[in-house]
Amino acid sequence: MSPLSIAFCGTPEFAVPSLQALLERPEDFRVSLVITQLDQPVGRKQVLTPPPVKVFAEAHRLPLIQPENINDEVTSSQLKAISCDVLVTVAYGQIFSPALLLLPRLGAVNVHPSLLPRWRGASPIQHAILSGDGETGVTVQRMAEALDAGPVLAQERMTLSPEETFEHLSQTLADMGAALLSATLVKPFSPTVQDETKITLCRKLSRKDGEVNPSEMTAEEIHRRVRALTPWPGVTAPFGGSRVKILATSLVAEPEALEVPCKDGRTLYVLSVQTPGRKPMSGKAWLRGHAK
Repeated sequence: MSPLSIAFCGTPEFAVPSLQALLERPEDFRVSLVITQLDQPVGRKQVLTPPPVKVFAEAHRLPLIQPENINDEVTSSQLKAISCDVLVTVAYGQIFSPALLLLPRLGAVNVHPSLLPRWRGASPIQHAILSGDGETGVTVQRMAEALDAGPVLAQERMTLSPEETFEHLSQTLADMGAALLSATLVKPFSPTVQDETKITLCRKLSRKDGEVNPSEMTAEEIHRRVRALTPWPGVTAPFGGSRVKILATSLVAEPEALEVPCKDGRTLYVLSVQTPGRKPMSGKAWLRGHAK
């Protein structure tokens, strides 16, 4: 039996392990085309930077295209030309048209970092932390016209640590999703319709979500935001007459922590902060500098 012809759509670092997992099984999969988004300006100097999936694809000499719109005629023609069996998407970043989803012989499959139907949408990893969920996981689903609404093909669950951070959880789920994807694609698809009564939605995050105020929020709320929203969009609080970026916090006393009273009467221990144009420093170091 010949390997499945795969068109892989992905953009950020989260998608790279899934692409790598497919390459590691040449007897089962042939990555015939990689589709990723356009290079984007990054940082203060707005340096044009390729997405991580492009960097990986070029390093492995994979066929690559970067359409401005995934649903254009050029992309459709490319999928037809490679006789695409499965279109795989992992954090691509655009909505796929119904016509595009019909092109692959076996359909389109998506890796989503939540236990669907919980946390459909753009920021499921962050919202699992923000909401204090006790568990999370990854879902491989058949794509449908509505966002994250397709039937579930496979899921894997994990317990969510109360001190989990976005960066660590993102890498964990990326690796879990990669393994689940390759295991799912080699079996006959067995879709299960999502339970519509259990849907929760999460929107795209903005800098406003990272603005906290200890006089208006509990210590737990701020601690969750710091763990969920670092590095993006980042968390800032009004300290010393200006907004200071909070990089790490704790709910238990630690050396060199800045002690911040919160709305609920508990103390938030700020471990690391950063002011504009300065390097990160401990909370106590910031306080000593501010006292001067």
